[in-house]
Amino acid sequence: MSHRSYVSRLTAILLAVLACALWGSSFPFTKITLRYAEPYTVAGLRFLLAGFLLLPFCGNPRHWLREIRGNLKMVLLVSIFQTMLLYGLFYLGMSLVRGAQAAIAVGSSPLLAALLAHALLHDDKLTPRKSASIGAGIAGIVFISLSTHPWVATGRRELCGILLLIASELSAAYGNIVFVKRNRLNMDPIALNSMQMGLGGAVLLLISAIIAAIGRRHLMIPAAPTFLLSMLWLATISAVAFSIWFHLLRLVKVSTLNVWKFLIPVVGATLSWMMLRDEHPDLWALIGLCCIGISIVTFNLTETEPTTA
Repeated sequence: MSHRSYVSRLTAILLAVLACALWGSSFPFTKITLRYAEPYTVAGLRFLLAGFLLLPFCGNPRHWLREIRGNLKMVLLVSIFQTMLLYGLFYLGMSLVRGAQAAIAVGSSPLLAALLAHALLHDDKLTPRKSASIGAGIAGIVFISLSTHPWVATGRRELCGILLLIASELSAAYGNIVFVKRNRLNMDPIALNSMQMGLGGAVLLLISAIIAAIGRRHLMIPAAPTFLLSMLWLATISAVAFSIWFHLLRLVKVSTLNVWKFLIPVVGATLSWMMLRDEHPDLWALIGLCCIGISIVTFNLTETEPTTA
C-alpha cells in the first residue's frame, strides 16, 4: 500500500468515525426536544435549519443552482429517502423508545446497508470475514434489545418504536446505495445535502402543520432555551455529518463505510445514560456494547481490500 493510499484510507476512517460520533450524540438531544414538541415538528425544524446552515458553504449560488436544476429528480429522490422517510419514521420511533434503546436499534443499519449493497452493487459483495464481523455486531444488538423487556406492555410499545427505527434505517440504506452511490451523483455533496435536507425539513414541517390543523391545534414552536439549544446542536450535526457521509460515499464501498455506524449505538447509548435521568445501563446492554465494539475491531483487522471503489 502506498503512502498516499494509506493516508487516504486513514482519513476516510477518521471522517467516518467523526460522522458516526456526531450522529450518536443526537439521541439524548432528540429525546430532550421531544419533551417540548411533536415528532414531525422537531424533525422539520431540525432539517430546515440544517439546510440553511449549509447554504453559505455551497459556494457561488449560480453554480449550485445550475447543479440542482441539472439533477432535480435525483435531489428530490434523495430528499424523500434520506430526510422525509428516514426522519419521519425515525422521530415517530424516537417518541416511543428510550434514547439508549433508539441508539441501539439504529445499530442495525450496517447490516441492512451491507445486505442491500451485496444485492444491488456488483463491486460490493459480502465476504465470509465481513459477514462474521457484522454478525458479531448484530449479536450485540440482540443482547441490548433484551434490556427493553419486550415481553411486558411498555416493552411492546418500545418494540413498535424499534421497528419504526429499523424501517427508517432501511430507507437510509436504500437511498445511500441507489441514489448516492450507484448513480455516482456529479454534484457537490454540500450543495446536495443543503437542498435535500431543506426540502425534506419543509415537507415534514408542513405535515406537522396539517396534523395540527386536523386536530384543531396551532403549530407550536417552543421558545424554551433548552429546546432551542438542543435544536441548534441537532441541526449542526445534520449539516456536518451528512456532508461528510455523502462525500465518503463517492469514494468508499458502502459496506466498508457503514460498518462504522456500529459506533452510533455506542456513543448514543452512553450519552443517553449520562444525560437522561430516567435511563441507565444493565448487564445485557453492556454485553451488547462489548459485542459491537469487537465487531468493529475484527472487521478492520481482517479487512484487506482497498477502501476506494
